[in-house]
Amino acid sequence: MGSAILALDQGTTSSRAIVFAADGSILAVAQKEFAQHFPQPGWVEHDAEEIWKTQLAVARSALKKSGLSAADIAGIGITNQRETTVLWDRRDGRPIHHAIVWQDRRTAEHCGRLQQGQYAEAFRERTGLVLDSYFSGTKVAWMLKHVPEARQLARDGHLAFGTIDTWLLWKLTGGRVHATDVSNASRTLMCNIHDLTWDSELLRALQVPQSVLPQIVSSSEVYGETDSTLFGRPIPVAGIAGDQQAALFGQLCNKPGMVKNTYGTGCFMLMNTGRQPQASANNLLTTVAWKRAGQTEYALEGSVFIAGAVVQWLRDGLGIIRRSADVEQLAASVPDSGGVYVVPAFAGLGAPHWDPFARGLISGLTRGSGKAHIARAALESIAFQVADVLDCMKNDSGIRIRSLRVDGGAAANDLLMQFQADLLGVPVIRSRVTESTAMGAALLAGLAVGVWKSPQDFESHWQIDRTFEPARGRAEVKALRAGWNEALGRAKLQPGG
Repeated sequence: MGSAILALDQGTTSSRAIVFAADGSILAVAQKEFAQHFPQPGWVEHDAEEIWKTQLAVARSALKKSGLSAADIAGIGITNQRETTVLWDRRDGRPIHHAIVWQDRRTAEHCGRLQQGQYAEAFRERTGLVLDSYFSGTKVAWMLKHVPEARQLARDGHLAFGTIDTWLLWKLTGGRVHATDVSNASRTLMCNIHDLTWDSELLRALQVPQSVLPQIVSSSEVYGETDSTLFGRPIPVAGIAGDQQAALFGQLCNKPGMVKNTYGTGCFMLMNTGRQPQASANNLLTTVAWKRAGQTEYALEGSVFIAGAVVQWLRDGLGIIRRSADVEQLAASVPDSGGVYVVPAFAGLGAPHWDPFARGLISGLTRGSGKAHIARAALESIAFQVADVLDCMKNDSGIRIRSLRVDGGAAANDLLMQFQADLLGVPVIRSRVTESTAMGAALLAGLAVGVWKSPQDFESHWQIDRTFEPARGRAEVKALRAGWNEALGRAKLQPGG
């Protein structure tokens, strides 16, 4: 067996594969986008078969690019877009419906009814989540109700549910393993995060039969081997974590109080809170970070729905930039936003507001406002949302935040990172390897198969690219945030409300 690790990073818009050497260096990367389906306003779907085909293709491509064979790979780690829901027939592995994506809002009314029901407090206490259509449980319930064959398949024992990690594990092992790790299970509204089991009472409330659910396993162990036809010989699949938990692990935030933020399509901030779940009084999520070596670690999480997607909107919706990378130069062409604020509530607002009915707006426009001011305000909106979440984390945990570790595509934007440090008043640390999500999956797999003995073995490989120190005075930051809060309030106002 070799010592390289193949990380499968299955995201919302693309499937990626990265081959890591034992010293943490990247040997090869492959990536392929797949189709997004929007059958109705607020609905978002993926073709699960296309996800599998693109993921397998990039895995093979990355192996070929690296010059390695399956014999050189010690293990495979999986990290995935969380909450996205697949149901398939166990007999032939055929999905019975498109996957319903985490961004999908079709079950918002169902969540509202559950919120008014007798189990509302039980959902919060046992799962650590809020009743929102973001999570998997109501997506499963929707498919069971609306896909004609679903209920009968479930009664006959032929139906299987999985988030994307489970779907990939099933396909990789030729249908031999139906399992999900604790981090993904904790995002379903169906898992009791205190004892890490499926909660029968919550399943009844959702009307989801336990027979469709996967086994809950740890984040770092050998779950099975790949079918030998996929890569020429079997490879152990040995690590699984949802993308944001994987990024927390990849950023080596393995002590309570350490925080990372991933700037992707959305923004996802996680704080390691140690071995006890920390309830939030500020509408954050309590989630399982990972389980390995018999120990479960927990985290507080704040999810911002629109981050990098606001830059795509500037490009595709407004047409004021040609490429996403152009936004920094345009935004830097003005000294500030000129009082303009963008609230990118295109899909409602996530933490700490959880307002599915909020809508995006641009405020503070004057005759002197131009596209550069809008571009700058759009970038700054990402940092404002992150600052709101970090404030909640500090209040919930009582822990002083000493720094923020960052990764993801928009973390490469120096203007944004500097503004983020200014708003937070703490250093923002960008790691040299920005592939923290894939790195976390690789680490979890490598630990399970003995490439590394402990996370500490890997610390010498984690290096800082740049540290952004706060540079603005408190009075200026206070004024900026007051303007943001005013714009935020307007985004929440409803006609007649």
